Amino acid sequence: MIEVESTLVHEDVISENFVCNLNKCKGICCIEGDAGAPLEPNEKAILAEIYPKIKHLLAPAGIQAIEEQGTSVIDSDGDLTTPCVGGNKECAYVTFENGITKCAIEKAYEQGLVDWKKPISCHLYPIRVTKYPEFEVLNYDRWHICKDACTFGRELKVPVYQFLKEPLIRKYGQEWYSALEKSVQPKA
Repeated sequence: MIEVESTLVHEDVISENFVCNLNKCKGICCIEGDAGAPLEPNEKAILAEIYPKIKHLLAPAGIQAIEEQGTSVIDSDGDLTTPCVGGNKECAYVTFENGITKCAIEKAYEQGLVDWKKPISCHLYPIRVTKYPEFEVLNYDRWHICKDACTFGRELKVPVYQFLKEPLIRKYGQEWYSALEKSVQPKA
């Protein structure tokens, strides 16, 4: 583990390579799994606020799921997550374009309709954050559906932490990211 401020970063975040390859995986991470995307407590209010602005971008099944369940839910483990279509199928905020799964929230962000890109857990994936009272641990989540991203990352020689520079800065700040970079540079 590498300590950066009040976080511990697993060595795999530094040593493993990863670059999403949507042309191969088709964004399956947004439709597979046993629950919706994990949410930070403050993201519940954000989703409620932006829902009317993004609703027109959602699939009918996603709208129905949100109308029935709410813009966020508590899953079977007691965690705050995005609602899912059909219980634990795709995220309700999913939209499909040319056979590729996309996030309607991110699409709205790109169109300038909202100023929030998407839940931080989605933006940080394949990093999963485990929170403790005094610190957070950043782990690399290995999931078989991301094998193409691992292969692509190795081809391009892009470590997980570099691929996720933008969301890591969004979550922890530029100073934190600079400290991470400094701590992983080879010692002279």
